[in-house]
Amino acid sequence: MPVSDEFLTFVLDQLECVGPVTSKRMFGGVGVYLEGVFFAIIANDVLYFKVGETNKKDYEAAGMGPFRPFPDKSTTIKYYEVPAGVLEDREALRVWAEKALSVATSKKKKKGKNRENKKRP
Repeated sequence: MPVSDEFLTFVLDQLECVGPVTSKRMFGGVGVYLEGVFFAIIANDVLYFKVGETNKKDYEAAGMGPFRPFPDKSTTIKYYEVPAGVLEDREALRVWAEKALSVATSKKKKKGKNRENKKRP
């Protein structure tokens, strides 16, 4: 899942439209964050955004598929490939990124609530 420095720089520059994003190399790919919220993955010079009920249809309508961390297996995770046209258009990218951030933020809040409920007797 290598990520070239050139592609990483391009993606981070494009994503400045949503705010000061940061990245962290991990497992051969790159995780992308905004204010500590993990909302995107870069692998093999492809950008993937977090999907949920509110934005998955956008990706499917564009013919995009899910991230497959293991190419030889059918395992997928809830990140879908961002269309090249969206990545190149900052305004469209901002809209798609904000939806991904919304999904990632809502998942984070749900996890926090589940942890609180487990702690209570």
